[in-house]
Amino acid sequence: MGKLDGRVVLVTGAARGQGEQEARLFAEEGARVVVADVLTERGRALAEELGGDSARFVRLDVGCEEDWADAVAVAKDAFGRIDGLVNNAGILRFNALLDTPPAEFQEVVRVNLTGTFLGIRAVAPEIAAAGGGTIVNTSSFTGLTGMALVGAYAATKHAVLGLTKVAALELAGRGIRVNAICPGAVDTAMSNPALLDPGADPAASSAGLDAYYRELVPMGRIGRPEEVAALALFLTSRDSSYITGQPFVIDGGWLAGVSLH
Repeated sequence: MGKLDGRVVLVTGAARGQGEQEARLFAEEGARVVVADVLTERGRALAEELGGDSARFVRLDVGCEEDWADAVAVAKDAFGRIDGLVNNAGILRFNALLDTPPAEFQEVVRVNLTGTFLGIRAVAPEIAAAGGGTIVNTSSFTGLTGMALVGAYAATKHAVLGLTKVAALELAGRGIRVNAICPGAVDTAMSNPALLDPGADPAASSAGLDAYYRELVPMGRIGRPEEVAALALFLTSRDSSYITGQPFVIDGGWLAGVSLH
């Protein structure tokens, strides 16, 4: 018996990185997974790899309300219901706050914050209709502190935590638990753009990041996407049955050191 046997979970940003590992792990644990992403080729390939009985791909721009309606329809047509959502999709832009163009700021808000809001709004009624379930939002280490040059990103991740708490309060009576994961640096394309280069050596680039984060992170390395997926699994499974409205930091101890200064 898997931890998610019988569950139907929609994962956004599931074509690569944390979302891909979440989709893989959830399928291994018995869930039927809706792989949602704007990366059509990669997302479709992942859904096919996971198996027709276990996964479906849907193209989803999380900032588009109409796309959310389509994603819900695909999930219900394929699997009959939805009882879990992982709002994983997100983008990061580096810029000094005073140099950030308003259009860039709004782009980050549209994906990271509006996308999370639209996901909750579209999927929560389906989860309630299925008898209850879970929503896992993706905040960040920077949602609990500050970091130079990522003003738009940090602002949205702080806001995701506020949205998580409000959703937890409002949806508890409908049988829905809502929590947030707060990753530190994780070895995905967001932190490690070399992973997008077909000619790059992933092992070498990851080793380089470990060397960089050795000075920042008490555990001496960057996080792995499969570790974040394991936390998302915990918050989606019955193992966390009495937990809602909470941020869960997964950062190798980085925030513990920051809080001392």
